[in-house]
Order: sequence, then structure tokens, then C-alpha cells
Amino acid sequence: MSGSPEHTKSAPGLDAATYRATLRRHPAGVAIVTLTSTSGPVGFTATSFASLSLDPPLVSFNITQTSSSIAALRQADSLVIHLLGEHQLPLAQRFSRSAEVRFADTSLWTTLDTGEPLLHDTPTWLRVELRQLLPAGDSTLAIGFVTRAHCAPDQNGTPPAPLIYHHGAYLRTAPFPA
Repeated sequence: MSGSPEHTKSAPGLDAATYRATLRRHPAGVAIVTLTSTSGPVGFTATSFASLSLDPPLVSFNITQTSSSIAALRQADSLVIHLLGEHQLPLAQRFSRSAEVRFADTSLWTTLDTGEPLLHDTPTWLRVELRQLLPAGDSTLAIGFVTRAHCAPDQNGTPPAPLIYHHGAYLRTAPFPA
């Protein structure tokens, strides 16, 4: 891209409904982000999780400006990103409901020695220190530095199966027939 005027003008974007319908066709792993706030544990689902950099180890996700968790995220120094396994469908559904029910069952979580809420039986999780929160349209892009990672052991040489979200539904993966 050059700095010429035709490259700096914004073209009209898609309407929100068309854009949403198009992106629903892209499958994503299901992640739950948890953090501690002055009023207790906070958590939300984030299907926008992505690896950003290997050196340094950076990850990103976005959260809408209207989320009930945005104020707590803005105050947080660190958080945990849980990459859910297919056996955690009920947990994904719980965290897509109102904020009051997410941590109501204390048997589902504990805290790390650093204070962040940790969801039990999550096959893969990352402890992250927040580095940047960038406004981006109607969302905020969060960028974090990974300080700790957990990967559950493989079962019969295979890592735990992930939980997938596609076209408004939760799915499991399946290998192609040999």
C-alpha cells in the first residue's frame, strides 16, 4: 500500500448483519478468559483468541466495549486464558450466560498462586500479563505476554480434543476416515 489518496480513503464497510453472518462460517476454538477484580472473579468467552508472537510469547483476543467484563479487564494486570476441551461444553455454556452464574459453582474453579481464577479440568491454559488494550471499532483488542502454560498429557498419543464454535453452535472435532 502506498500513501496515495486512493489508498488512504475508507471504502464503505459491510453492514453488521452481513459481516456477522459471514464470520459465523469460520470455526474457532473456544476460550474462556478469567481474571480477578475488586468485586471478585470475572470471566467471559473469547473465540477471537490468537497467537500473536513467539518471541516474545504474545497472545491476543478481543472483547466488545459493551461487555460486562470490560471494566474489570481494564483494571487487570494479569489473566488466565483457558482453551477448552470438548468435554467442557457445559462450562462454555455457563460462561455465555449472565455474569452472576459464571463463578457461582465454586466446585468448578480455584485460584492460581498468583490470584487468577483457574477453571478445573481445562486441558490447556495460559497465564498472561496484559501489555496493551487497544480500542478497535466496537471492541478492545487485548495483547498479553504469556508467563506460564499448562498442557494436559496426551491420551494414547493424542492431545485432548478441543471444543469448537461454528455457525452459532458448539462442535467437536473428528478425524477424516483413513
